[in-house]
Amino acid sequence: MSIVGLGYIEIFVAILCFFLFHSLNHPKGYPKSWPIVGMLPSMLFHLKHIHDRLTVIMSVTGGTFVPKGPLFAEMDILATVDPSNVHYIMSQNFMNFPKGKKFKELFDVLGDGIFNADMDLWKIQRKTTRSLVTHQQFYKFLIKTSRDKVEKGLVNVLDHVCNKGVIVDLQDLFQRFTFDTTCILVTGYDPGCVSIDFPHVPFSKALDDAEEAILFRHVIPEPIWKLQRWLGIGEEKKLSKAWETMDDVIGNYISKKRDELTKIETHDDEVEENDEGFDLLTFYLKEGQGLGVNCDDKFLRDTILNLMIAGRDTTSSALTWFIWLVTKNPQVEKKLREEINSIIPKEEVGKFRVFNVHELNKLVYLHGALCDSLRLYPPVPFQHKEPLKEDTLPSGHKVHPKTMILFSLYAMARTESIWGKDCLEFKPERWISETGTIKHEPSYKFMAFNAGPRTCLGKEVAFTQMKAVAATIIHNYKVEVVEGQTIEPNTSIILYMRYGFKVRISRRWT
Repeated sequence: MSIVGLGYIEIFVAILCFFLFHSLNHPKGYPKSWPIVGMLPSMLFHLKHIHDRLTVIMSVTGGTFVPKGPLFAEMDILATVDPSNVHYIMSQNFMNFPKGKKFKELFDVLGDGIFNADMDLWKIQRKTTRSLVTHQQFYKFLIKTSRDKVEKGLVNVLDHVCNKGVIVDLQDLFQRFTFDTTCILVTGYDPGCVSIDFPHVPFSKALDDAEEAILFRHVIPEPIWKLQRWLGIGEEKKLSKAWETMDDVIGNYISKKRDELTKIETHDDEVEENDEGFDLLTFYLKEGQGLGVNCDDKFLRDTILNLMIAGRDTTSSALTWFIWLVTKNPQVEKKLREEINSIIPKEEVGKFRVFNVHELNKLVYLHGALCDSLRLYPPVPFQHKEPLKEDTLPSGHKVHPKTMILFSLYAMARTESIWGKDCLEFKPERWISETGTIKHEPSYKFMAFNAGPRTCLGKEVAFTQMKAVAATIIHNYKVEVVEGQTIEPNTSIILYMRYGFKVRISRRWT
């Protein structure tokens, strides 16, 4: 009897799951709307593959979609990939579409940093950050830091992996590389994560946990995640622990830097200042008052965390997807190698080498390849805005101050009306003009570096680092992707590979 009973239960569960699965998928492709709970069940059901799910929804709704949230929660959302809407919100009517209070609440771990800041606070921070990243001394520091970390860090690890013949997670290695370089540029300290020992990095893990929790907040009703926060459970418990770890690490950097600068000022005969270093933390502590910035520990903590996320996460994500795309497209790899060889002196062809910035700036095809990789796999796959007052978008959709407007950059890249019928192809040529120069694409179409007045200040920093790493790997090493692994985007506000990127590395030259 028990065996028969168990069989009936299994059949019942199987039938229930079958109908549940099909009920969550509307025949036209967009989510099923239920009484009271709206489209929430479908959103949660497809959360693991949210980027591809949004791509399908955008294609069947004409590029703008208004999902229905539960009646008991304020979830007024408008998702769009319509370039006219993007241009209107990000540029034409910029002042009516700040990040907003809801954004700051969702991203509360970032404090008052530049990602969360609006209006006057944002203007002050942007002006100050621009004065740093455009400073000639910072640019020299960037070049030196990037080259040193490639030559003395990344290459050492890659050679070690080659000699041992072991599998390496290239995504993890890139995260370590960008964490080290960003930490040096932002704080002046090298945590030494790019090492053959592959040390545990609590700060890096904390960033990953925080980013996953933030995306979770975008999907479930606000009362639920706030209840989780109050009870200290689920994703909110993970975020709380991550927050504590990040505060401890950053607080230690700030304390060390203050002590260091105090010793330099009071004992200049015993401590020599490093003329080569021009990190952000030192810049703020020395120049912040003159720039009208109150550089207390909270301001420094928020600023450092925002820039650590910007530097570590976006660049490492971009490099991971880029190398994967190159391995999947041998014709692209061949052209990249031919271009790199064209800038090498004849006597150095066929030899191991690391490239300088002047050489890297000549690589037009490499630049185009990086752009198309960023198009297909944007490190920050979502943008989030809120209107200050009621407005009507170019698509005809009305929005009000409680509307959360989401741009899906991932879905934009896969929209034929924006990028053509070959939108799914990795095609560096789409970025190169007939005269052989880089073709400009408007930022409301290519949003990897944001758009309008909030265009990313670190764009050149990112390209400098990406080109240095990409050229070094493509010229000097062969990358073989380990078969059988699943390559798919994770569920986070940063577009990483869910299970990492396992490869085998071998040297081309001795």
